[in-house]
Amino acid sequence: MALIQTSLIWVAYAVAIAILLAIASVFVFTYQAPRERAASITVISIFTTSALLATVLLLPVDVALVSATNRSKYGIKKDWATPDTVEHILYTLKIVYYTLYSLDAILCLLVVPFTYFYFEEYDDDAAEDGSQTVAQRIFGALKYTFFFLVLVVLLFLVGFFVPFAKGIKHGDHSTNLDYFKKLLSENHGERALTFTLGLLITLGTLIYVLYTAAGLALLPVSLIKSAPAVSAPSLAQSTASHLDANRERQRQLERRNEGREGGLDSRDRRELESLIREERTLVRRERLAAEASGEHRSWLVKAWNKLEAIFRPVKLVGGILLMGVALLIWTSMLITGIDKAKNSVCGAHCGYILGHINIFQPINWVLVQSSKVFPIDYVLFLLLVLFFFSASVVGLAAAGIRFLWVVIFQIRKGHTRPQALLMATVMLTLIVLAINYSVAMLVAPQYATFGPQTYCDLAPRHPGEQPDCSHDRAAIRACSELAENPVARDICTPSVASTFINRVTANFPFFGVVDFWAQFVFLGVYLIVFVTTLFRTPKLDYEQLDADLVEEEEEGLLASTGRRFNATWQDIAGRARKPNANYGATTNGEGEGHAADGE
Repeated sequence: MALIQTSLIWVAYAVAIAILLAIASVFVFTYQAPRERAASITVISIFTTSALLATVLLLPVDVALVSATNRSKYGIKKDWATPDTVEHILYTLKIVYYTLYSLDAILCLLVVPFTYFYFEEYDDDAAEDGSQTVAQRIFGALKYTFFFLVLVVLLFLVGFFVPFAKGIKHGDHSTNLDYFKKLLSENHGERALTFTLGLLITLGTLIYVLYTAAGLALLPVSLIKSAPAVSAPSLAQSTASHLDANRERQRQLERRNEGREGGLDSRDRRELESLIREERTLVRRERLAAEASGEHRSWLVKAWNKLEAIFRPVKLVGGILLMGVALLIWTSMLITGIDKAKNSVCGAHCGYILGHINIFQPINWVLVQSSKVFPIDYVLFLLLVLFFFSASVVGLAAAGIRFLWVVIFQIRKGHTRPQALLMATVMLTLIVLAINYSVAMLVAPQYATFGPQTYCDLAPRHPGEQPDCSHDRAAIRACSELAENPVARDICTPSVASTFINRVTANFPFFGVVDFWAQFVFLGVYLIVFVTTLFRTPKLDYEQLDADLVEEEEEGLLASTGRRFNATWQDIAGRARKPNANYGATTNGEGEGHAADGE
């Protein structure tokens, strides 16, 4: 029975990995520029994104495996859950965790930088005349990657020798609880990896605070405000009609002034200049409408555009639901943050580890209750992680990759350069490590540590036996780090993920303090962006055909807010009503033409 149960849990994880691989592929192919696509960058980006998501999604597997050893209905261990069996499960989980964490660190610090420099080493002219070989590109990339190799070695050396906490202070006395003692008992190799990943989590938290917080507020609002004010077919026909009228008016002016000495008079010259400027605007709008309607594209793109139009009402409802989920997550994080700040076992000395939850927290409660029936909690956790990941991508797309106020790269659908894609992958790797900390420590701390495990808070009738709560269900308690009953240490098994994260904050309290208080900054950034987006349309999901030509007013025609069901139907049908043949241009006293197109 135990083998079947654990096997099913690992099979569910394998299925999740396959889903993650598909999601990572869609993410990379959606955002990278087709004309600059490179096989090496595509493969590394997909593999790195899959690896970092797989690391986070190991948590519900971890919780399910340790919870499977506990009979939560009676607060006792299952018969097959002997100490050796439990130790084997934990050992297997540790191997998988250390493998994934090490892989993430190597990808982030070595593989991705090497791929970046390898791509930068490519020279078009040298490649054409055959003077540049693959070996030369590899050698050039290795020269620049050597700095990152030195950085990795230094991090591990610092982790070997840096002073770490000798004990955990609780008030005026040292805590003697076995759980906290185990956090400090580790060898030098574990401490080096702990320090390295603690540093990466802290760096990722700084990025997570800015990008993920903003994206968490922007993502639902962008779905709600995604319905266009003007359908693409209607805009294309209207623009074509206006463009024909504009050019006809220009020809009239030119014919009227043919043979006139001195050419156009001042009034006609101003009108002609205005028409020329307007013509450029209409040409840009025509290109934007053609891009939006999928003209000159494959049938697959056209079918996708129609499908998007059909599901616009669904996007609206989904945006409202996601907004509710985001607010629920924000509330849950705030509750846990206040609880930790007020009731932490050892405060800043161990990164605000919370012995047990003192205030009801909705997200944590839902996951704990759903974890009693696997894989319901796994599905919910997968959706939660993908929500955070999507919010991070939206935040990157909204702000771009920047240093202070200087934008280095833009992240846009179908227009992201290879270098930008690699840098975004590194940033997402660090962000996901921070998400792992945030979910485990603030969003769902009880779930991430013990899941639904319970223990019987009664003394056993005979030495060596488990306590019996079958006749006294009121004595069944939820497992926690501060369980005072000695029997709880044998019944409750903390997850490997929570133990590892707590080990980081207990051995290196500085990381724990920074990571914990950064969560409040995250909540503040989310609140500011959320309130702002309620009154201002986010400019997130648009195709920039020509960065120098497409202006904000053209974008507004296809991405303005409001529900326009007539525009939606026209996008589905692929045609619009016949526009009025009259151009509608008026001329002011100065003779300057203005299109009556609503601008």
